[in-house]
Amino acid sequence: MTAGAPVSLRSARWFGGHDVPGFVHRSAMRASGFSRRSFDGRPVVGICNSWSEVVNCNMHFRGLADSVRRGVLAAGGLPLEFPTISLGEQLMKPTTMLFRNLMAMDVEESIRAYPFDAVVLIGGCDKTTPAQLMGAASADVPAIVLTGGTAAPAVFDGRQLGVGTDLWEYVDQVRAGTMSLADYDRLEAAAGPSVGHCPEMGTASTMAAIVEGLGMTLPGAAAIPATDSRRLQMAELVGSRAVEMAHEQLRPSQVLTAEAFDNAITLMLAVGGSSNAVVHLLAIARRAGVELSLDRFHELSARTPLVVDVRPAGQHLVEQVFHAGGIPAVLKALEPLLHTDAVTVTGRTVGEDLPSHVPDSDVISTLDAPFQGPQGLAVVRGNLAPDGAVVKCSAATPALLSHRGPAVVFEDMADLMARYDDPDLDVSADSVLVLRTVGPRGAPGMPEWGQLPIPTKLLRAGVTDMVRISDARMSGTAFGTCVLHVSPESAAGGPLGLVRDGDVIVLDALAGRLEMEVDDDELERRRRTTTPRRARPARGYAAMYVDHVLQAHVGCDFDFLVGRSDDPASEPAGVFDGWVGGW
Repeated sequence: MTAGAPVSLRSARWFGGHDVPGFVHRSAMRASGFSRRSFDGRPVVGICNSWSEVVNCNMHFRGLADSVRRGVLAAGGLPLEFPTISLGEQLMKPTTMLFRNLMAMDVEESIRAYPFDAVVLIGGCDKTTPAQLMGAASADVPAIVLTGGTAAPAVFDGRQLGVGTDLWEYVDQVRAGTMSLADYDRLEAAAGPSVGHCPEMGTASTMAAIVEGLGMTLPGAAAIPATDSRRLQMAELVGSRAVEMAHEQLRPSQVLTAEAFDNAITLMLAVGGSSNAVVHLLAIARRAGVELSLDRFHELSARTPLVVDVRPAGQHLVEQVFHAGGIPAVLKALEPLLHTDAVTVTGRTVGEDLPSHVPDSDVISTLDAPFQGPQGLAVVRGNLAPDGAVVKCSAATPALLSHRGPAVVFEDMADLMARYDDPDLDVSADSVLVLRTVGPRGAPGMPEWGQLPIPTKLLRAGVTDMVRISDARMSGTAFGTCVLHVSPESAAGGPLGLVRDGDVIVLDALAGRLEMEVDDDELERRRRTTTPRRARPARGYAAMYVDHVLQAHVGCDFDFLVGRSDDPASEPAGVFDGWVGGW
């Protein structure tokens, strides 16, 4: 169906009737300064804006929203901007992951409750984009995503930096005594040169790429830098396309298919993307009604090499990926591994949207000559993680991916912070650091604490990586041999809570194995005498979170939010049949 063809617009249920509800709705629009001509028969496009002054990644979204508005008006629609909560990694405590589901609820209910025929979702920082996708998938009103773009790279002593990846290295240098505090202060002054999300392939850039891999944005949108005028131009095109999608009634349920998730996972693996994306993709899939398990990540990883040389798995930053052709060039390189018949928000297939050729570069390689081989991500299971855990092999030390060593156990983050610096800590380079009570329920919120710091005495002895295991997550900008998302978590009675100092732990990441060498009878004895440590918040959203959050292997969504609307065109149900209050 082409734009402008007669359709039954969802917004007509608000504005089309010559009854009291129609009168009330139209008069509300007139009170806001809109003439009846501006919304009579025109698609209403909601601009879902996560702008906030406390989220530096999203500070430029007012300008993006203005550009989207231009595109909507040019295509004959009515743009109506609305706010939602905004999640910022740097300032929001205890962790933005605690509030991802809250933002998803905010987005879903706003879309469902208002007279939108289509929605443009403007997001950038790590949890903002998956929250918007989760909400849009459940509401199932036509939706298209516009991500915010990467910040300008910081430059320190002549070197371009990523916000997080390089910071971790410098922090270790300070702890090891090889970098002065004066130089550290100079680094801080240089570290944040512009708005936009992290310039390396951290979680924000990974989710932006995944949006394009899922087919939920226009080709080429993911990698444009935040300060590049082409992002504003893309925003205008997204606004125009939203109007067309309203006419076509192209819904997320038609785009977010099993094939689309395969494509997104393949892309994530090929760019060395954040392990956080695993949790988010699992949650989005369950909202979309798609069967997706951890095993599928392991299966696709076994065939997908690293074809993009970008930090933290490589050398470059996302801006260089953009100049090398962006995500379309990466998808072209991956074409034999993709479901090219999957439909995208363009109304065309992935194959139809692929570029005809890819420019030569040292940033994007080919399947025949990748930067690393397959298995950049591993899913491990065993008596320590019956429901699975993940290892980002592409950012780990290869020699540690198969390792056997004694456990050094930390009960929670407070215990870790109190003891990791202790010169008397009984730990060696062969030890396996174990942190528990930091999962979805235990922390609560599953913070990015999985990259446990190397004990200072080992750091000063030259140790730069160790096997680390937790039920937490890890920043997408981080690196190291970290076993993450152990499920079930210790606070839910998982066996991570049964590990004792000195227990021998065996990791074989590529074989998918994570075991503690403790016999079943001893584990059962420990289980009978161990009470899971879980401090339930006394009130408010955090209490609801702990009571209803699912485990990491299914995406950490709320149990009552899984799934999507059965009939989005008729929602909100029942309120148009008679008098609607409000006067």
